[in-house]
Parts: sequence; structure tokens; C-alpha cells
Amino acid sequence: MNDKFFLDTNIFAYSFDDSNTLKQDIAKQLIKNAIDDNTGCISYQVVQEFLNIATKKFAVPITVSDCEDYLNEVLSPLCQVYADIDLYIRCFDIMERWKYSFYDSLIITASLHADCSILYTEDMQHQHKIQGLTIINPFKK
Repeated sequence: MNDKFFLDTNIFAYSFDDSNTLKQDIAKQLIKNAIDDNTGCISYQVVQEFLNIATKKFAVPITVSDCEDYLNEVLSPLCQVYADIDLYIRCFDIMERWKYSFYDSLIITASLHADCSILYTEDMQHQHKIQGLTIINPFKK
């Protein structure tokens, strides 16, 4: 493991959430650091989940054109993990051993696959350690 970190989908969602400026500022800074320092990454799953919620579930959905721009400028440069059979097999081990849901286990597995030391997410147990990966809720005080 190294200083590399993984960003879960909720980080990207909060970066667009004007209703919670504290979380929005933290999320934007994490994304900026990921790109500027080349230390952050995401998986195909984060890309899919974000584009789905951005176009359908945001209070003001993002246009397809703006999503394409965001995909090219932010998501694509950060995306380092893609689906393959090994990823799913490793995911099952995480599910069984640590009792996370399938989709959370995929995020954890992708983080490990990318050799990250930190997974930033609001959706999992804060400070839980899995095989050298530490889950951090960046919004927790």
C-alpha cells in the first residue's frame, strides 16, 4: 500500500450538493487533490453510479452534455479499475470475511486492487482496516 486513495461515489455526489456546503467543500478538495497530485483513483463502478445519480436523482439533474464533459475531465482520468472475473472473485472474499454488501465489497476490492491505503466514503465503517486499506469517512468530526 502507499499514499494512494480511492474515492467512493458519494464523494462525487456531495461535490455537487449545494445544500450542504461543508460536505461539498470537503468533497471538492478530495477530488482536486486526487487529480492535482495524481494520488486518487476510482473504479468503473463509481463512474456508473455517479453518472446514474447525476442524470436522474440530483435535485437538478446534470445534462447529458455536462455529464460527458465531467466524464472526460474528472472521472476518466481517475478511473483505474475495471471489471473482470478476478475482481468479482476477490469481492466474494470481502463479502464473506467482513460482511459488507456486494456493492460495498466491490468498492473495497477495487480500492485494494488499485493498491490504495485509504478509501474515502461515508457509507462504510469509519476507520475499519481491511488488508492494509483504511476506510475513512471524511465528513466525520
